[in-house]
Amino acid sequence: MDAPGFTASLVAGGVAGASVDLILFPLDTIKTRLQSPQGFNKAGGFRGIYAGVPSIAVGSFPNAAMFFLTYEYVKCLLHTDSASHFRPIKHMLAASAGEVVACLIRVPSEVVKQRAQVSPSSKTLQIFSTILKEEGVQGLYRGYKSTVLREIPFSLVQFPLWESLKALWSWRRGHVVDSWQSAVCGAFAGGFAAAVTTPLDVAKTRIMLAKAGSSTAVGNVLSAMHSVWRSQGLAGLFAGIFPRMAAISMGGFIFLGAYDQTRSLLLEVGRKSP
Repeated sequence: MDAPGFTASLVAGGVAGASVDLILFPLDTIKTRLQSPQGFNKAGGFRGIYAGVPSIAVGSFPNAAMFFLTYEYVKCLLHTDSASHFRPIKHMLAASAGEVVACLIRVPSEVVKQRAQVSPSSKTLQIFSTILKEEGVQGLYRGYKSTVLREIPFSLVQFPLWESLKALWSWRRGHVVDSWQSAVCGAFAGGFAAAVTTPLDVAKTRIMLAKAGSSTAVGNVLSAMHSVWRSQGLAGLFAGIFPRMAAISMGGFIFLGAYDQTRSLLLEVGRKSP
């Protein structure tokens, strides 16, 4: 990837990610509390729905920036002909690589955020300090494996579907899709991916919220899902599916649309610069 493409992907990804996370934070809080083992009301209900937002404000930009930088870089490395049947595989591999890298930043932010969401009376910095004191840096990365195992299947569904919908729309209209059309494709792709990966999201939430030293805190995704299944059945595995779908559909619209728009503008400015 050339220098303008590098900068455009970095900045556009960061802007898109920060915009989505801050705008849709209340829906994410409701989803987390629905998935909490203590139950929605005890986790805070509709009170303090911006609890934990400082964690996201700090981690959102670099997280999204690293994802899209890796995504575009791997797509360049795996260059295939535009008509090739291997294009969806290229997008899957690029998205998976992007998630593995981005989760190095996302997981600590997510751990602090989710604990703040279910304990709205606690301050974000206080929660961060408590984790470091009781569990060390390892505590900030609790749930890394479960997050990656959630994000990779999500990206394997979302990004190839997003790219395919854009390609289909471009073919039907005879020109490259506009940013708002890319956003519509992103909303559909995100909502569908959110629905099918909700059980993995529930497992990730339970692992991050579990008490230190408990069996759930070990981070075994299948064990966490089995525990939810035994206690709450199918409804437990799909807890929070509607706010998750709503948040990610709207997020996909804003995130992918903003990314395409910002990246196009930055590249255009780069081309006009002497």
